[in-house]
Amino acid sequence: MNDQAQHPTVVVIGGGYGGISVAKALDEHATVTLVEPKDAFVHNIAALRSVVQTDFLPRMFLPYDRLLAHGEVLRDRAVRVDGHTVELASGASLAPDYLVLASGSSYPFPAKSDRMVTSDAIARYQAAHDDLKRADRVMLLGAGAVGLEFAGEIAAAWPEKDIVMVDVAADILPGPYDPRLRIEVNRQLDELGVRRILGSPLVQLPPVPAGEFATFTVNTADGTAIQADIWFRCYGIAPQTDYVAGGLLAARNAEGYLDVTPELRVAGFENVYALGDISAIDVNKAGVAGREAAVVAKNIQAQIEGSADLAAYTPSKPVIILPLGPSGGSGQLPDGEIASPELISQIKGQHMMIDRYVEMLNLGA
Repeated sequence: MNDQAQHPTVVVIGGGYGGISVAKALDEHATVTLVEPKDAFVHNIAALRSVVQTDFLPRMFLPYDRLLAHGEVLRDRAVRVDGHTVELASGASLAPDYLVLASGSSYPFPAKSDRMVTSDAIARYQAAHDDLKRADRVMLLGAGAVGLEFAGEIAAAWPEKDIVMVDVAADILPGPYDPRLRIEVNRQLDELGVRRILGSPLVQLPPVPAGEFATFTVNTADGTAIQADIWFRCYGIAPQTDYVAGGLLAARNAEGYLDVTPELRVAGFENVYALGDISAIDVNKAGVAGREAAVVAKNIQAQIEGSADLAAYTPSKPVIILPLGPSGGSGQLPDGEIASPELISQIKGQHMMIDRYVEMLNLGA
């Protein structure tokens, strides 16, 4: 057996939830290189909490240096990936035996940080916190999961603030969810005093930057005037696949997602996998990346061992865990049940799942 067979190489593009899971799972079985431009893992689940409660900020950014016992985390950016070669912003080039694309999605701040350096990111969250604290009236543009969770966080931290959610859709929370979930979330929003202006778009966006303190007035197309001191954009997820090139381009659809087989291989490639927010099989569902990562790691391990018996990923049922502050919220569970605020608080609301990722990155005591 040659050395290459003993130590196949795996490159993982992206150090988010899916990327760290795959890299860690394969660390014992291959020579793993995780490529990530940020200087730390960003625990996005805690991002909205961190805006209202800044003691969460230092715990939201977790170093990569203990993640892999054998492989390495390369702080670099993939600029061109054709399915065979990975070209990096630094000018370096990698030609792995197996390639995992886990580059995730972008989303407007503060649900996701767009800063590469932790200190810059923390400073930006702190500034948003300070401006939000000053504001009496807050407008959230978008009444999906992010807007709802953010409204709950703000209302829990500052009950006296006037919060208004605006969306072109006629109801909150788009998606294939049980109507009972919307009824329960609307009930809690009413209790929190969060107003909703739904079913009509804004004539134009506010004339001031999102996330900065500045009083403004905007109007909806049906004539409703909204005054606020700060606003945030809570819509606009975009898969990050701009580096895809060559033969891989055929798998990228019009929205930028990558078509994959049931085994999560990129269509047309035996040794290239895609998972998480860029994979077209189960788009933009929280909690999916970890389950997909387990399938990818298992399949690459099987291939390394010479097995043709690969596992298929089963797309998830509609599931959502939606906190509205530390003690509120609701959700839809895998069995279709609607979760109580107490259960949501226990699963996510109190601690925002930080301990799980501290453990995954081997940062525990």
